[in-house]
Amino acid sequence: TFLVIIQARGASKRLPRKNILNLCGKPLVAWSIEAGLKSKYVDRVIVSSDDDEILKIANKFKADTIKRPVELAGDTSSTFDAISHTLNNIDSYEYVILLQPTSPLRDNKHIDDAIEFLEEKNADSVISVCETDHSPLWSNTLDDNLSMSSFIKNDVLNKRSQDLKKYYRLNGAIYICKIDKLIQEKGFFLKKNIFAYKMNRENSIDIDEEIDFKMCELILS
Repeated sequence: TFLVIIQARGASKRLPRKNILNLCGKPLVAWSIEAGLKSKYVDRVIVSSDDDEILKIANKFKADTIKRPVELAGDTSSTFDAISHTLNNIDSYEYVILLQPTSPLRDNKHIDDAIEFLEEKNADSVISVCETDHSPLWSNTLDDNLSMSSFIKNDVLNKRSQDLKKYYRLNGAIYICKIDKLIQEKGFFLKKNIFAYKMNRENSIDIDEEIDFKMCELILS
């Protein structure tokens, strides 16, 4: 049995009230609700929020809701604590799927694929990733002096980008975990039996600021 939890806070620093912004005709959070509800395998979709307007939108789009206490909705609140709050207040399920509302281009097909991949691997946890835009081997920190004398390692310096190893990053779109393991290890990143579900970069846009929002609008239109 698969439970989807969508955690949508009222406050957001860089893009105010982003979870309810109108993205191509519907509030941002609605894209994830619909993706969860359209999945072949998902049994229930719950939106957890401290914000009444978000809860009202969630109901309108046919999700169940749970009011999150203010102390679990601050900038320093952990995802795990908010998920535990939801799990403690509902019936039990075998797996939880966390869908962040800021990934509107992840749809029901991605969710179904990730669940099928979880079953194929007989995994306890699956987390979505995408290829990095640029190789981290071309990155480094800089000191106050801005010296670049050892910025890039010699063995990387003369390589073409296509000759470098592929790197992947978390894209924030899908987190699936067996609930008993999640509670035991206090998070989705288990010590073992955890696998990466690969997504393309286009579907991996995570809305953090206005430029991400505009990119999503462009792709969706």
